[in-house]
Amino acid sequence: MIRFHLIVQTSLVTMMVASSVHAVDFERDIQHVLNTHCAGCHGGVKKSGGFSVIGRDLLLAAADSGQPAVVPGNADGSELMRRILSSDESEQMPPAGEDRLQAHEIQALRDWINDGVKWPEHWAWQPFSDVPSTAEFGDQHPIDWYVRRKLDSVGVEPSPRADRTTLLRRLSLDLTGLLPDPADIQTLDDAETWQVGEAADRLLASPHFGERWARHWLDEARYADSEGFEKDSAKEDAWLFRDWVVNAYNNDMPFDDFTRRQLAGDLLPEPTAEDLIATKFQLQTQFNLEGGVDSEEDRTRRVVDQVGTIGSVWMAMSIGCCQCHDHPYDPLRHSDFYGLYAFLNNTDLAADFLAGEPKDAAKIRDERNQKWQKLVSLLDRQISDKNLSDDCQRDLSGLRGYDNSKGFVRYLTERSADRRRTTYVFERGDFLRPMTDAGEVFPGVPIPLGRIESDKPQPDRLDLANWLVTSAAPLTARVEVNKIWMHLFGQALADQPQEFGSRGTAPTHPQLLDFLARWFVEEAKWSRKQLIRLIVTSDTWQQSAALRPELVRRDPNNQWLARQNRFRVEAEILRDISLQASGLLSDKVGGKSVFPPIPEIVTQQTYAGQNKYKASTGEDRYRRGLYTFFRRTAIDPNLSTFDCPDSSLTKAQRDRSNNALQALATLHNEVFHEAAQAFANRILKADVQTDAERLQFAYVAALGRTPDETETAALQQLLDESRTHYSQDLEAAKAVVGDHAAEVEPPQNAAWVMVARVILNLDEFVTRG
Repeated sequence: MIRFHLIVQTSLVTMMVASSVHAVDFERDIQHVLNTHCAGCHGGVKKSGGFSVIGRDLLLAAADSGQPAVVPGNADGSELMRRILSSDESEQMPPAGEDRLQAHEIQALRDWINDGVKWPEHWAWQPFSDVPSTAEFGDQHPIDWYVRRKLDSVGVEPSPRADRTTLLRRLSLDLTGLLPDPADIQTLDDAETWQVGEAADRLLASPHFGERWARHWLDEARYADSEGFEKDSAKEDAWLFRDWVVNAYNNDMPFDDFTRRQLAGDLLPEPTAEDLIATKFQLQTQFNLEGGVDSEEDRTRRVVDQVGTIGSVWMAMSIGCCQCHDHPYDPLRHSDFYGLYAFLNNTDLAADFLAGEPKDAAKIRDERNQKWQKLVSLLDRQISDKNLSDDCQRDLSGLRGYDNSKGFVRYLTERSADRRRTTYVFERGDFLRPMTDAGEVFPGVPIPLGRIESDKPQPDRLDLANWLVTSAAPLTARVEVNKIWMHLFGQALADQPQEFGSRGTAPTHPQLLDFLARWFVEEAKWSRKQLIRLIVTSDTWQQSAALRPELVRRDPNNQWLARQNRFRVEAEILRDISLQASGLLSDKVGGKSVFPPIPEIVTQQTYAGQNKYKASTGEDRYRRGLYTFFRRTAIDPNLSTFDCPDSSLTKAQRDRSNNALQALATLHNEVFHEAAQAFANRILKADVQTDAERLQFAYVAALGRTPDETETAALQQLLDESRTHYSQDLEAAKAVVGDHAAEVEPPQNAAWVMVARVILNLDEFVTRG
């Protein structure tokens, strides 16, 4: 009898293990199959045969045949399975010529249907999951607790902690985008007292923290100093928004307030000038000021861009796909896009003296109002008389020029009730084909994300902003936390930071992402500084970035987080640290955009060559890259060469290329060569005597460490050979030294320029490790 019970128990355990091993996971096993093999013909755009696979309700609905293609609990009786298994080319699915499903995919579909077609809510749209108690974490940092569980499950140990020099440099680059301060480097000598947390606190309090992290947000805001399109006129007041973002980060403005001010600062009770400047987030879209452009068409194009940007930045949702049709892969409807569109359809541009009033402000305001009323009249008449387009564009361009000359600052405002626009769905996204028969579309949020509440007759942009950080907080927090993690690790937990839909990549550590998102909202109260500090004080962030041969095959993309990541610093940061090492970098924070030297051929690419480029002089020549005037049609090649986006679309994750042109730029470009000249001058002026001491000084200034014997020998050889070479060609030596000559003979100076140039081009210098 005992033996019988043991056999039964063993059999049950075996069945349970087998069941768990073969259990179907919807996102892993089913959604990928449906999106890859079915949604092209049976998705949101095309619904061949009246059948769609983008949601459970559509999957189970009656097709054109009058019968559903899927019967829950009955795979053999489901038309979908019959078509998949059919050998008749006239009816098999996928059609002849397309890739057939693999045996394991067919079995997964069969099991899924027989199990009742369970379709869980998409991971990104779910409420926060429960988190372990503090007792479960024990003495471990919560981040390390989650990561270690993953590593234990695959039988891998985490990498050792990076050395203190590497950690300080990593921390400084991640938090401020600058090299470590010499005073901070000296603190490394005391190994027992140096703590990452204390160093992080100093860097988080630095005004340069805001500069570093504002650049990330400005990529998403598609910030530029020009309007775009062919004329690409200057936006004279754009820098005010850039500085607002810098200050918001430095002051640790909670992300919920940060959201409200940018989406609806003008609708806040008694908005300040700073609140109005914040709405310029929406005005980073391109304006087409060409003659002959339909002003209403350009306005609707801007609103479409604003909707797509909000969807990408706050919801990681490609809602822009729904401008013309239902989403091809996610349960987002054509009308969902226009629900969001309705929030922005009744916005207008306003302008005022937000950066200080002139003495005759009242007179100038009255003069501007007259010009604006004339333009409003033209815009209203243009709806019925398209021949007025040229007049509208001419007056609009003239008003812009007037605003720029008088110091007006443009911001977003809401239309008055008597001038309210009615929102309709546009057929195929064409603003000339409003679907009036379908009725007005009122402000609303995508159906899968719930409803938006308001105490007004219709919700407005402030309600939308509040909804994003209350009802939709789990999604908004996951999106923001994922991007912050990406900037601190070089890769996100969910690999596509602006696509959390079914075509995006699920997070490698979903429980960790949920914990951090919940902690961000409930514990940190939306404080990004607190979240960043939590991450950098973890052992996971502090791991060595050295490649481990045993993991190259098993985890080539470091998805298990068994080490840190090495990657080249961004375009602006590369220039900043080159100027910093050379001693040229200005530490001035804020102010109007500046014009560092760029090749003349680039400046000639502007509209009819009318946008003359005059390089800044003095301190402005050496400001941080954040402050470089960014013209969309004539981008500084030092930025574009190193993957800086063009600001035409929102960009949360920059591309990261590695090519020969980049090496040529850092060796020969005017900016980088001048940095090498000034760095050589700094080395020669250092209070040291010997070549070896100067090489040590140079290494500490650029890399935060001293060179080893092999490095010292190689650089000494370069120095000796360069001295010999330039002593035989004095004119070449003078040319190499340029305007940054030290008080030594030109051959000696030129030789050190060669050494400085090599150090500033070392992989270790241009890489965050």
